[in-house]
Amino acid sequence: MQGIIWETNIGVFLLVTIFLAGGAGYMSGRSVALTWRPFAFVLLYAAALACAARFFNAALFRGTLLSLHYWIIDYVFILAITALGFRLTRTTQMVSQYSWLYERINPFFWRAKPKAPA
Repeated sequence: MQGIIWETNIGVFLLVTIFLAGGAGYMSGRSVALTWRPFAFVLLYAAALACAARFFNAALFRGTLLSLHYWIIDYVFILAITALGFRLTRTTQMVSQYSWLYERINPFFWRAKPKAPA
């Protein structure tokens, strides 16, 4: 049962792409943020994890290894999860390490604290 988003079935897509590669992507995003690396590393790590997800689909579930369409879909989902881990961690870093400068707006964004009137 082939779909536009998943190749073999939705269970394989959820297991390999979302849970396995997405979980590794979340931890990769956290790692990039914790070491103060730029966001470009998130793009590279997500691409490598999308290649690994394609390999697992081909090796374990008889999917196609060299399918650009399904690689792009895997990459988009893994990139979103990796960016989520990066952004949540970076926001926590900024508001905890620079608490006199920044305050948290929501889990994804921070802003400069208003200056006290003199």
